[in-house]
Amino acid sequence: MKGLRGERLASQFREEIYKVISTKLRNRYSSLSAIISITQADVAPDLKTAKVYVSIYDPDTARKDASFEILKQNAGFIRHELSQVLHLRTVPELTFILDGSMEYGAKIDKIIESLEEQEKKDD
Repeated sequence: MKGLRGERLASQFREEIYKVISTKLRNRYSSLSAIISITQADVAPDLKTAKVYVSIYDPDTARKDASFEILKQNAGFIRHELSQVLHLRTVPELTFILDGSMEYGAKIDKIIESLEEQEKKDD
């Protein structure tokens, strides 16, 4: 969704979805990964659907995958919780998409760190 209203709604969705995940969903599922962040929310102009990009950082890939499955399975619960907080006529159907930007950033940091260490050894 483009425009000022769309950006404001996307920001509000990111914030509220994060609150639901970090409080109510984490209370229901203690096995959720420690670091889950909502990187982006794309809300359709008609407010029927929303793509929610989620970044999960966990060294254990099995736990990361399980956390993502929990999010996908509880999309209806999260949508219901959003309807309690947001004052909209319709709350969009949520589609979660895994965003690997946190892992990619950590990988780049390790590469840079190893290059710096190698440079120090060469000097």
